[in-house]
Amino acid sequence: MTSPTSRRTVLTAALAAAAGAGTVAASAASAAASSPAGPSAPPAALVDNRFWHTYTDWRCGTGDGTRILPGARPGLVIATPAGRVDHTDPHTGETAAWDYATWTSPVHRSAVPATEVIASWNARTPAGTWIQAELSGRYADGTDTPWFVMGRWAAGDGDIRRTSVDGQGDPRSTVWTDTLSVDDPASGVRLVSFRLRLTLYRAPGSRLTPTVWRVGAMASDVPDRFTVPETAPGPARELPVPRYSQNIHIGQYPEYDNGGEAWCSPTSSQMIIEYWGRKPTADDLAWVKPGLPDPQVCHAARHTYDYQYGGCGNWPFNAAYAATYRDMNAVVTRLGSLTDVERLVRAGIPVITSQSFLKEELTGAGYGTSGHLMTVIGFTPEGDVIANDPASPDNDAVRRVYRRRQFENIWLRTKRYDAEGKVRSGTGGVCYVYWPDRPTPSRQRVLRSLGLV
Repeated sequence: MTSPTSRRTVLTAALAAAAGAGTVAASAASAAASSPAGPSAPPAALVDNRFWHTYTDWRCGTGDGTRILPGARPGLVIATPAGRVDHTDPHTGETAAWDYATWTSPVHRSAVPATEVIASWNARTPAGTWIQAELSGRYADGTDTPWFVMGRWAAGDGDIRRTSVDGQGDPRSTVWTDTLSVDDPASGVRLVSFRLRLTLYRAPGSRLTPTVWRVGAMASDVPDRFTVPETAPGPARELPVPRYSQNIHIGQYPEYDNGGEAWCSPTSSQMIIEYWGRKPTADDLAWVKPGLPDPQVCHAARHTYDYQYGGCGNWPFNAAYAATYRDMNAVVTRLGSLTDVERLVRAGIPVITSQSFLKEELTGAGYGTSGHLMTVIGFTPEGDVIANDPASPDNDAVRRVYRRRQFENIWLRTKRYDAEGKVRSGTGGVCYVYWPDRPTPSRQRVLRSLGLV
């Protein structure tokens, strides 16, 4: 459930807001329509998504040593390296030379002057390759942040150790594992635009290359709040998502944070990957100790593990892992209400949500947590949430039904009280959304309305 104590706290939350340049308005409007105030005064847009993934998107950026791979799923690859660099892996101490090429996005002016920005990416990294994703933001006064490393990533762990980078910041903002956050939102400081930079690496002299199919970020800004507006239930539906318990893995693989409560994120990711008909091969799982149940969950933990953070809860690393499977897309974003989740579920897309709560705040959970991922797979006729909750004693117990009002509030709030009465942060609607390439028209419509495609 909870990740290591070094896990960054999330300072802000979000409602979703308007298509176009990646902003989502529909969810904000739906929340207003179901609130006591009615639809006459829709809230301001509070989330802006911008993802580069089309051939035109890649052409609009600036490449140095890269080329665009055409086809049904355009991607970015190394053509002629821009140079060669020595890199020392901080987790192994080994230094190696790597050829590299870069691509820098255009400046994206966010529809939401933001207090937080979270990047995510989808890529293939064969052995002998890896990528680095960086982000630079601009403040309202026209000054820029440095280039911050948002992740050094490879699907495997034979070349580098997959890692976030601590100790990054400037006088106004800090990178907390996977999130660039304004230090003091009450001061009025906001990030009004951002750029992303990709560096693609390969073994010197080889013809290998990573392929990046998608890169982007979610910018958001909401006021601090302990409660959120209640939404009215929509149509009932339940998706046939496989059920996996994280707790049957307690004590497994201490090198990947010891299983159990630390594996909620990869366990949730694996459930959704298999819902979409993908799974690791027998060769992929050959490293897992014989006789362990659900070895694919062990595989997911290993391949989402962040060696700096010391756990499997890095949000973009989970999305990147999901996208290593055939024709899969995955993003980290924020949604505005359970109405948004209902729209996705109605289209056949489950959602992985991040939340924290006391035991008494979520009836039927039987536990409290400072941070936990679970999968929303449906809604009852009464509007209650059907969740595959990996914090269960076994796979049969994973399916739970949680009260709508309780679930919506613990997921979307930005502030909460812990067991000692101290104020802590909430994730504010953070979630993972995974879907296959070439979605059906109904899926395409809802993804587009939420600014994800």
